[in-house]
Amino acid sequence: MSEYVFTSESVSEGHPDKVADRISDSVVDLYLGADPEARVACETMVTTNRIILAGEVRGPESVQGDIEEVARNAVREIGYEQDGFHWKNAVFENHLHEQSADIAMGVDAAGNKDEGAGDQGIMFGYACDETESLMPAPIDFSHRILKSLAAARHSGEAPELEPDSKSQVTLRYVDGKPVGATSVVVSTQHKDGVTQEDLRALVRKHVESVLPEGWMCPEGEFYVNPTGKFVIGGPDGDAGLTGRKIIVDTYGGAAPHGGGAFSGKDPTKVDRSAAYAARYLAKNVVAAGLANNCTIQLAYAIGISKPLAVYVDLWGDQPRVDPQHLSNVLQQMVNLSPRGIREHLGLNKPIYTRTSSYGHFGRKPTDDGGFSWEKTDLVDALKSEFGI
Repeated sequence: MSEYVFTSESVSEGHPDKVADRISDSVVDLYLGADPEARVACETMVTTNRIILAGEVRGPESVQGDIEEVARNAVREIGYEQDGFHWKNAVFENHLHEQSADIAMGVDAAGNKDEGAGDQGIMFGYACDETESLMPAPIDFSHRILKSLAAARHSGEAPELEPDSKSQVTLRYVDGKPVGATSVVVSTQHKDGVTQEDLRALVRKHVESVLPEGWMCPEGEFYVNPTGKFVIGGPDGDAGLTGRKIIVDTYGGAAPHGGGAFSGKDPTKVDRSAAYAARYLAKNVVAAGLANNCTIQLAYAIGISKPLAVYVDLWGDQPRVDPQHLSNVLQQMVNLSPRGIREHLGLNKPIYTRTSSYGHFGRKPTDDGGFSWEKTDLVDALKSEFGI
């Protein structure tokens, strides 16, 4: 279609599922900080004044005594000090246990066998030229609105706000490019007594600061707390589980998803590391000018080191380069085995807590190795290979 609308949503760090993701990734960082080769698959459930951990780990016993403190600190940093969910008062249960020996046998290197994938599965990466971050505009704006509100809450600028919030942005596209918002929805938890009018005015400032000039939706399509009140929120209002916001974590529905969650998993799990690698490759393809949109799919089998398939889709009837040739070139540039991905992107580090909210993609790489999959260091080599 030459003209259409597309919608994506985001949820804040205080959303119940994101609280669970934050705790799970904090446990991953705890283990990787003590041993870069540690194995972690940590699932978290949060509900009214209760935090429950389950899953499998393999790493130093010395860190086990720190798990509860790490979990409570994650909740405290988000800002939960409510009667129904409080970082200090919540009941804590830890049911983490040793990793299955059968899984370890398939994943570990032995003799001439390289490390295998931690599970079978398909992973997708995507990039497009709609934003500077090479992310789809609807999810990019949705994340940025909530990050702006959270920054105001943490700084004390907006003390009437509480941690739980959601946003949804619908953009109108003309000839494949976004041109403006047709509707914006923001639901944010707030202290009791805040009026709807005051909340609407507060949220409007943050929405208008994120959207490009002239892109604000019509007044009648700007929705703030449509139910009229949002005082009870977070895990007290709705139970949260690790890994339930996989579309929020990735591309907002603008690209396929393999189905595997990221948070709580160490980088031997290709659900996480291969999805990062696929984004890394797709972003470099678009940044090099080889395509306006790029989707990459990787497929793995448990215990097998090499990917079973590397599929490249450049979106269009007449792509600028041959997708199969590009697939071969990318595989020559980056070793897509689980070990190769971890080494190329430097993933065996405690860099994951920061990924647990506002998306795993479209962020800026940091000096300590965080968001390394957002680097565009393959651009020059790709341009040279394809004569661009």
